[in-house]
Amino acid sequence: MQTNLADFIRDTREGKEADAILRSCVHCGFCTATCPTYQLLGDELDGPRGRIYLIKQVLEGKEPTAKTQQHLDRCLTCRNCETTCPSGVQYGRLIDIGRKVVSDRVAYTPVQRLKRAALRELLPRKAIFAPAMKIGQLVRPLLPSALREKVPARQASGIWPTRQHARTMLLLDGCVQPSMAPNINAATARVFDALQVQLLVAQKAGCCGAIRHHLNDHDGALDDARRNIDAWWPAIEFGAEAIVMTASGCGVMVKDYGHLLAHDPDYAEKALHVSGMTKDLSEILPDFEKELATQLAGKINKRVAWHPPCTLQHGQQIRGKVEGVLRSAGVDVQLCKDSHLCCGSAGTYSVLQPELSHQLRDRKIANLEATGAETIVSANIGCLTHLQAGTQKPVRHWIELIDDALIAAH
Repeated sequence: MQTNLADFIRDTREGKEADAILRSCVHCGFCTATCPTYQLLGDELDGPRGRIYLIKQVLEGKEPTAKTQQHLDRCLTCRNCETTCPSGVQYGRLIDIGRKVVSDRVAYTPVQRLKRAALRELLPRKAIFAPAMKIGQLVRPLLPSALREKVPARQASGIWPTRQHARTMLLLDGCVQPSMAPNINAATARVFDALQVQLLVAQKAGCCGAIRHHLNDHDGALDDARRNIDAWWPAIEFGAEAIVMTASGCGVMVKDYGHLLAHDPDYAEKALHVSGMTKDLSEILPDFEKELATQLAGKINKRVAWHPPCTLQHGQQIRGKVEGVLRSAGVDVQLCKDSHLCCGSAGTYSVLQPELSHQLRDRKIANLEATGAETIVSANIGCLTHLQAGTQKPVRHWIELIDDALIAAH
């Protein structure tokens, strides 16, 4: 694709990156076949190729409109198109650049600004979000349905192991997951404890930055990244082997710290190191497959439908690992029809684009339930909450199955 970027962005870091991405696109259109919003809406401008053209026009100097903004904001950033693209177009990075440029030039409506500000300021702050979630859970039966589906029922976390082990790894606690599903991280700590690995939580670490980044607050996201790096660094220097991610949405963000902070002389090297040692849970447990298989033989006798989050299968390009761990433990794992497609959660998307989000969720639920599985499992808090609001079947993080079986075995 030929480009002629405008003066306002041509020589900037973002402009140079966007120019390289745009030039790698060959207009083939393979991406439209796997784009969820294109499948729903049938509009070229609501598919990756059309959005690439819109971004190109804006970066070349065409004034964006509210319609431009709408087409870009309808993108889930699921990055399915990146998996499909034969040319390796880094669409996820391009859409982030394009949205930021457009949001700086096209004002949102007052209601849109209020929603986005609330999401940007409330969700990443555990000190605010945690008590708000507790109140929501207390009055959950009284909440309107649209709000109730965002407030999961209260869950006990169980015991956090206190044994010390020679091997240590860091665990990102996250911002919303500890309040919405506290058992996920506790279950992970118990599983690692059984494998003679101690998980450490750095108290000053918080939101990974993904929420702010995808709401166009790129500076705020970088501040989140710097804070986390500072919080983790003492444990890294002391020998922590990895930074474990139980939410794939956080994992894909932290793995990008090296790129996002490459321009920061104080953090570039540390950020690259942090990204390199960040691992999704499913990347670590296969190393313990024999131990798990020995401890769990015959302990999990159920069929589950596995929903691979987009941030795992497309963002991190990790496929097959969760299924492998579960199957080695005796689980009958089923992938549903169109398992490559997004469930519609996509971070804050389900709040900002509820109609499209619900359509995608209903399709996904129908396909998951068609497998005949008694339980649905996934690997990202957004997907788990979103899917559970659309089905009576239990929706759980897959590590909770391993934890349950280890508890039963002992």
